[in-house]
Amino acid sequence: MKTIDLRSDTLTRPSRPMREYMMYAEVGDDVFAEDPTINQLQSMIAEMTGKEAALFVTSGTQANQISINAHTQPGDEVICDYNAHIFNYESGAAGMLSGVQLHPVTGRNGHPTVEQIEAVIRPFDDHYPQTKLICLENTHNRAGGTVFPIEQIAAVAELVEKHRLKMHLDGARLWNAAIATGLKIADYAQYFDSVALCFSKGLGAPAGSIIAGSKEFIKRAHFYRKACGGGMRQAGILAAAAIYAVENHFELLKRDHEHARLLAEALNDCPGISVNMEQTKTNIVIAELTDGRMTAEEMVEKLAGEGILVFPFSPVKVRFVTHLDVSRAAIEEAVTIIHKLFGQGK
Repeated sequence: MKTIDLRSDTLTRPSRPMREYMMYAEVGDDVFAEDPTINQLQSMIAEMTGKEAALFVTSGTQANQISINAHTQPGDEVICDYNAHIFNYESGAAGMLSGVQLHPVTGRNGHPTVEQIEAVIRPFDDHYPQTKLICLENTHNRAGGTVFPIEQIAAVAELVEKHRLKMHLDGARLWNAAIATGLKIADYAQYFDSVALCFSKGLGAPAGSIIAGSKEFIKRAHFYRKACGGGMRQAGILAAAAIYAVENHFELLKRDHEHARLLAEALNDCPGISVNMEQTKTNIVIAELTDGRMTAEEMVEKLAGEGILVFPFSPVKVRFVTHLDVSRAAIEEAVTIIHKLFGQGK
């Protein structure tokens, strides 16, 4: 039985052309800033984001945590969404590595409003931690790959400037937001002091993320990367994969979004399953079980029995993620199986 793996877009594997591109990459010692392929990638992303400089790092979590470290001092407070990746899926690293505390607010679809954020900015008083950083996420994983409206980002940026704070973007899937809206990466990045991007999800590279910001910020980030063991020496082979991914797979994300829409429509057509179609704009589909007849774990088990692998997101929610390695034919097969298992006629 053929497996259709929709658990995550991190499951993508480097293609043969990507592997060949990696094989011939020129390398050097990146700790000495002498790896030419890493330097090429960093220059490419700095230009793409409209920032002065960029720094290649091992993962999205490392990118976020280095950025928090570089923007704050121990005892500071960082405001984020309650469902943000940095609050839920990064091992409590903000407190462990930076000595800061996270102050989550519950935004709609993962998008905190100006009013929500301003309400929790701390006054200058010895009794309180000091608010130093706002972290936003785009696209938002737990909200179903929703795109943070750029007008709302701009409004938050005005608030940040008013209170003399800093703002970081967890843009692991910002590529998807750009494809979904037709905006450029720089259109989003202009509002942030630092931006993290991931190469190992929808773009299909085997590893690696990057941070972009001012030269001064990247200099501090370089220190924290070294401090947490992130110096990778001759890592140009990984940077080559990232370059290939950006140049060849970025535009292909549109296909993933189309596939997600097909899945969402099929699931939404089944009794007892609901998908918010307004939220389903990129490559993540969240199916909510609404009638109590089936738990998320039971749905996952039934799908696995037919060769479809998905991820339980809560007791009543299941996540499907489309990606580069899942073809249109595989999606159509998955749709047929969903209809067979869960029935049509809502």
